[in-house]
Amino acid sequence: MNTLYLDGQSLLHRLSTKPKLGGLAVFSVFLFAASHPLALGVSALVAALAYASTGIGWKPGLARLRPAFITIAAVTLFALLFQPPIEALVILFRLTALMLAAAAITATTSIGAFIDTITWAATPLERFGLVRAADIGLSVGLVIRFVPEVTLRYRSIRDAHQARGLKVRPVTLIVPLIIQTLKNADEIAAAIDARGIR
Repeated sequence: MNTLYLDGQSLLHRLSTKPKLGGLAVFSVFLFAASHPLALGVSALVAALAYASTGIGWKPGLARLRPAFITIAAVTLFALLFQPPIEALVILFRLTALMLAAAAITATTSIGAFIDTITWAATPLERFGLVRAADIGLSVGLVIRFVPEVTLRYRSIRDAHQARGLKVRPVTLIVPLIIQTLKNADEIAAAIDARGIR
């Protein structure tokens, strides 16, 4: 089973899930409240050190984050076309810090712990009849669980194109990826219904 979680004994691994997610929420608020490049640059460095402390290693660690880095680079270049360079730098540091911090948390927190904590956090809303806490926890857990699955499926489709000598184009990759992902989602929904979770 592919998962974002990495087994280890780092400080983040030993830390309880609730303070980790709470700290990530506070860190995210700070990132979007701050606007000085120096503060955001230091935040990105701190997040990078936290990610490195998970013990994943730089080479596999960067490989896991390559799609996110490409997206951030594209957003930064787009911002550079319409905004001053200092604003583009702020966006680069802010998104990089947020991505690295989130990656550090997901690498050191099991899916079960995520589900339990999100369910616990949503319990007050359930008391008011707004949501079902278990559904929120399950949804978040499924999203985290299947991020690496979608990435693996994308690579498989890309490799199949290359093996057949076909030119790799975004459209020819995205369409079968969406179809396979939706099919997999239907299978998961059927399995959930069959087990009487809802």
